[in-house]
Amino acid sequence: MATFAKSTFSAASYAAFRPTYPPALYNAVLAYHRGPKRVCLDLGCGTGIVTREMAASGRFERVIGTDPSLGMIKQAREQTTESNVEFHEGSAESMPSGLVAEGSVDCVVAGQSAHWFDYHKLWPEMRRLLRKGGTIAFWGYKDPVLVDYPCATEVLNKYTYGPDPETQLGPYWTQPGRRYVQEKLRVIQPPQESFEEVQRVEYEPACKGARSGEGTIFMEKSLSVGQAKAYYRTFSSFHGWQEAHPEDVSREKGGRGDLVDRMFEEMAEGDAVFGVEEEVVRMEWGSGLVMARRR
Repeated sequence: MATFAKSTFSAASYAAFRPTYPPALYNAVLAYHRGPKRVCLDLGCGTGIVTREMAASGRFERVIGTDPSLGMIKQAREQTTESNVEFHEGSAESMPSGLVAEGSVDCVVAGQSAHWFDYHKLWPEMRRLLRKGGTIAFWGYKDPVLVDYPCATEVLNKYTYGPDPETQLGPYWTQPGRRYVQEKLRVIQPPQESFEEVQRVEYEPACKGARSGEGTIFMEKSLSVGQAKAYYRTFSSFHGWQEAHPEDVSREKGGRGDLVDRMFEEMAEGDAVFGVEEEVVRMEWGSGLVMARRR
């Protein structure tokens, strides 16, 4: 998670433009969960979106968010007023000393962070912290699909994963983590000797209109074209490209244009809507949710 931990990464922009998760996703996790709801851990909590939701409406008595990025932790604390929520800097694979007792955690969640974890170290830590019957629920989402614009979606895919380090983002993704997200977290295999009753919920969007994909949809949002540009600038790969091309400043900041500007210009050649900042477009994200219980 080195990109998000850098001082040059804008945690504020990440908080403002990243999509949130619907009640249906949290309800799916809670429907799966059994037993007490005293302590919940949110690993790689970022700005605290999931942490706060797991504490809302009495879902869990105490919810703890951890993240290796101090910038993210600061944003999370600034946005949180709930008394039963706390945030700590730290890695998923090793909880800060004294934070929770062994076998005391009822539920461990991770939203859009599980692809970063070192599972050789994570599974032993989960066995140590979770009570018997406790829940893990990890989910993530891949790149958005512009469900009404198949041509624009093709342009997005070309820029997002193309191999040219000058004009495309492909070389700047941290691997294999990005591939894990694209594969809807199927790589996450809770070890059978410690976990049971594994369940997976997936969705793959299509460019045939709203909710035309396959599976159970969790992630969808309408954004203005300007907001969509800002969202793409929160990609870790874009941050890497930007560091390699500091001379390419976005037009909104008075520069000659950056990669996102050029990407949307090409999209506008086929669909004029993408040349108008105020126009609204619909996005859906492919997603994967994996849940398991501690034996």
